[in-house]
Amino acid sequence: MHALSKIFVVSLPLCVAVQGVAAQKPKADHPKNIVYPKLDFKLPPPSQFREVLSNGMVVFIAKDRMLPTFDLSITLRTGSAVEPVDKIGLAELMGEQMRDGGTKNLTPAELDEEVEFLAASLSTNIGETRGRVGLSCLSKDIDEGLRLLIDVVRYPSFDKERFRLAKERRVQNIKRRNDSTNSISGIEWGFLMSGEDHYSNRYPSTKSLNAITRDDMFAFHKKYVHPANMLVTVTGDFDRTEMLRKLEGVFGDWPVGETGPTTFPAPNYTPKPGVYLLNKEGVNQGRVAIGHRSIKRGSPDEFPLMVMNGILGASGFRSRLVARVRSDEGLAYNTGSRFSQGTYFPGSFQCWFQSKSNSCAYAARIVLDEINRLRTELVSQEDIDDTVAYNVESFPQRFQTRAALLGTYASDEYTGRNPKYWLTYTDNLKRVTREDVLRVAKKYLHPDQLVILGVGDADAIFTGGHDKAPNLKFSEFGHVTRLPLRDPDTLSR
Repeated sequence: MHALSKIFVVSLPLCVAVQGVAAQKPKADHPKNIVYPKLDFKLPPPSQFREVLSNGMVVFIAKDRMLPTFDLSITLRTGSAVEPVDKIGLAELMGEQMRDGGTKNLTPAELDEEVEFLAASLSTNIGETRGRVGLSCLSKDIDEGLRLLIDVVRYPSFDKERFRLAKERRVQNIKRRNDSTNSISGIEWGFLMSGEDHYSNRYPSTKSLNAITRDDMFAFHKKYVHPANMLVTVTGDFDRTEMLRKLEGVFGDWPVGETGPTTFPAPNYTPKPGVYLLNKEGVNQGRVAIGHRSIKRGSPDEFPLMVMNGILGASGFRSRLVARVRSDEGLAYNTGSRFSQGTYFPGSFQCWFQSKSNSCAYAARIVLDEINRLRTELVSQEDIDDTVAYNVESFPQRFQTRAALLGTYASDEYTGRNPKYWLTYTDNLKRVTREDVLRVAKKYLHPDQLVILGVGDADAIFTGGHDKAPNLKFSEFGHVTRLPLRDPDTLSR
């Protein structure tokens, strides 16, 4: 008998057995009627993992013996929010070149080769309000990995050629800012919410990039990259006591500098309600965003707002916007909502969709109707139950690994969130009632303050003409302002 035939004969009884078991399983008449085991997910407290090194650097540490691997992440207290206004792009460049530009001991090529030889991953980057350094390697290579990490983070050389190429890449990317409606809409929404002068709306230009020197990067690095501005998480296959000793060894003799910012300024700007249209030639779909300023994190209404937003557009196919705009009307493939509760200052509430140009007004009418419906009608208990279940049952996915758990705890320490927040998260969700949702919708959703932004074929979006609303035009939603596209380099008009 051939080997393949033997495999088939041996496998057949197993297949039959599996089919027999499946056939005996009771079938639910509808997916909603499937009964699952009760979810019992408990988080360990942050204090179980938190340590402080002799230089004051906070470390979140946890063993994980499942795989012979090691993961270390550093959160840096810095960001583009603190870079000089005439050197926009400095923080991001420095964050990238800390890894890509080599070290005082290794050329960029040598560093790349050593990281590759270890089959490791070593990355650095800086965003608006924080930076990150990440190292992943096999546990047998922890000492070598830490050596490379410290070389990169403490002794970068910012290689001249890599630096030049990095600036050239950014200049090329600047030229493509107006290539997609997604990019145009994202940039414009930021300006409409926070104004022209806020740090969140500072984008590098060719001029600002050309003004950045290697000396600028060394100075920015010296000011912000040191243990006083670091939060570290480590997980993997190691002995906890021994790992803490190693961390003391690699970070302990590093001079502690001045602590970076612990908060960031709010926009000194009030959004102006109305309809704003930007014309992008050559596209047959419009991208529409509808919303206004929201609130800052820490509100006593945080969880009712979370449930409200889930019902509106953030809980998948059960949410009202997805059900109506996508499933019932077939107007958009991607639609939804978010009610971001900002960390340092109020975030924004936004509903969005992308639809055929002549359908945008009709889809916008549906969105506005659903916003008003939340403010005037009690949601059903089924809406509450489904949305709370969606959030509660997806909650463990935030913490699928030890690295994810410690990363969350480190982020909370960085931003000053109550360490008990996640320990009471699901209980707070389950307390939300129908009356809570109606109350917060009336309090925090403001139809008279809505900013409506459309990007695409502006004439077609304005005119409308959908079969179900042939006479509906965008002017019904407020005063229409036609805005020219911004210059892709300077973002001025």
